[in-house]
Amino acid sequence: MVKYICLLRFTEQGAKNLKKSVSRAHNFDKLAAKSGVKVDKQLWTIGEFDGVLVLSADDEAKVLHLLATLAEMGNVSTSTLRAFDAKEFSKILS
Repeated sequence: MVKYICLLRFTEQGAKNLKKSVSRAHNFDKLAAKSGVKVDKQLWTIGEFDGVLVLSADDEAKVLHLLATLAEMGNVSTSTLRAFDAKEFSKILS
């Protein structure tokens, strides 16, 4: 499974409905599962970004579809990074 790190920022709409953020996160977990994407972790953060998602999927298109759906909901904007663990990175370097 390929790992992705998604950095989240609340939109104006998301900030106005901040108290519903945890509920939205649980709904996102269900949506991800239906899309064939595993949510490994959801974190709320302090600083430049408001949250972090760690996702796993066997198909990049599934992740793109899921994040496009998330964007359509209008509560967050995302910046997504492909992530590599030490074993994967060592293999790339060899």
